Amino acid sequence: MSKSQSPKRGANPDGDIHDEIHEALHRVAHVDYSKPIIRNASTAVLYEEALAHESGSALTSSGALALNSGAKKGRSPADKRVVDEPGSTDNVWWGPVNIKMTENSFMVNRERAIDYLNTRSRLYVFDGFAGWDPKYRIKVRVVCARAYHALFMKNMLIRPSEEELKSFGEPDFTIFNAGEFPANRYTTGMTSTTSVSLNFARREMVILGTQYAGEMKKGIFTVMHYLMPKAGVLSLHSSANEGPKGDVSLFFGSSGTGKTTLSADPHRFLIGDDEHCWSDDGIFNIEGGCYAKCIDLSAEKEPEIFGAIKFGAVVENVVYDPDTRVIDYNDISLTENTRCAYPIEFIPNAKLPCLGGHPKNIILLTCDAFGVLPPVSKLTPAQVSYHFISGYTAKVAGTEEGVTEPQATFSTCFGAPFLVWHPTKYASMLAEKMKEHQASAWLINTGWNGGAYGTGKRISLKYSRAIIDAIHSGELDKVEYENYPVFNLSIPKTCPGVPSDVLNPVKSWLGTAESYTATTDKLAKLFIKNFAAYADKADHAVLQAGPTV
Repeated sequence: MSKSQSPKRGANPDGDIHDEIHEALHRVAHVDYSKPIIRNASTAVLYEEALAHESGSALTSSGALALNSGAKKGRSPADKRVVDEPGSTDNVWWGPVNIKMTENSFMVNRERAIDYLNTRSRLYVFDGFAGWDPKYRIKVRVVCARAYHALFMKNMLIRPSEEELKSFGEPDFTIFNAGEFPANRYTTGMTSTTSVSLNFARREMVILGTQYAGEMKKGIFTVMHYLMPKAGVLSLHSSANEGPKGDVSLFFGSSGTGKTTLSADPHRFLIGDDEHCWSDDGIFNIEGGCYAKCIDLSAEKEPEIFGAIKFGAVVENVVYDPDTRVIDYNDISLTENTRCAYPIEFIPNAKLPCLGGHPKNIILLTCDAFGVLPPVSKLTPAQVSYHFISGYTAKVAGTEEGVTEPQATFSTCFGAPFLVWHPTKYASMLAEKMKEHQASAWLINTGWNGGAYGTGKRISLKYSRAIIDAIHSGELDKVEYENYPVFNLSIPKTCPGVPSDVLNPVKSWLGTAESYTATTDKLAKLFIKNFAAYADKADHAVLQAGPTV
């Protein structure tokens, strides 16, 4: 914790504070000298600060700090902007994911954020790292007005040692979080009072109009998604774990596919749960913590995550008993997106430092609610690129208002909102890495079997785990395979612990042959239609790797 926590230390007779962090922030942003700036405070101090100064904060029975993110209970992707500037304009995949912003509009928002921060009686700074490999890590500075945001990023970034903090110097990237204060809707390019804007030339991010802490986490991921490919390193929205013999697996999948659950394996070490990079030396986690969903959480279903919610953890937007302070994880009256953020070392089998060798297995997870994708398929290199660029999963009835039948959703590279380069950039880098290191790739459907949602049933988690175990043990390399038509996938005839009829959707289908064909063709056409958006930059072999109708 820096000396700037106390306004008395290092202060002039006029009450101004002239220590290192005050000087640095005054130099880059004209932050005034009159208030305490609490830098890299201990967890206990940040707890005290939040409880004393932030309404809605409370100490829960498990020791975690409960906080409220205000009106916004999730990210606001429609309000994300990237400054169009000469140094990066030719590299950015412009469109609905990366919406252009002028330098002038960014500076208006920046000025507005700093003006707001200057009105606060105290500020918080956290200096940390993104990326566990010292060769590629970047220094990140978070400047904010809520202890909640400082503690959240203390958990999510890699925490520096005392020596590293002393020699931290100038950050590579700075976040100015003034989320309690709205953006001006009349600023050019603004469409609401929320703005999350990135400027690669200035190496800055400005947040207005949202207190949801996940914007900072994903903002830094977006920064790494730009910087790492530029340095020849592949950035990935994936979880990663390592077996006892050092074999690494990467898991890709959108929300609801089982990425977190299946990568949390008691027999393997967790490298990370969400963001990784693949360099010439192997895999490294970008983050120093985990950000897990809390909905329906229990010690029985997910003991590691449940156990991590203790002193030091932040729980967001949860409902708790006002007397006992016991959290009710089934109560979603505030939001379905209840979350907890905790340091990765809170997970018992976390691998520290969070680094691993080159992946042996690439696992693409999908939750197919149409019931026609096989529970497991072995992919060719071209098929990996096709399904990675597609990023398919499905919504089912009940998940969103108005959804009455399965709906295909495609999030390219399994993380479209965070991409900066064109998706084919990441896909081609993945293909090169896999070829160089001879990694195997698999498409795993954790969704429906025997028919679509409403007719078939969800594939048992027991079967999905058995498939993953068979991949890791090498058993699936020894069995006989057959071709699955339309999608042209190679599927195993047998797998230890999984009934053979479950492995082939044709055999498990409970409806008529006509309904199976119609459903298969329907999903195949949705894949083809979606991929048309990337066809102009995809290789011929990748284009041929999709379904044929």
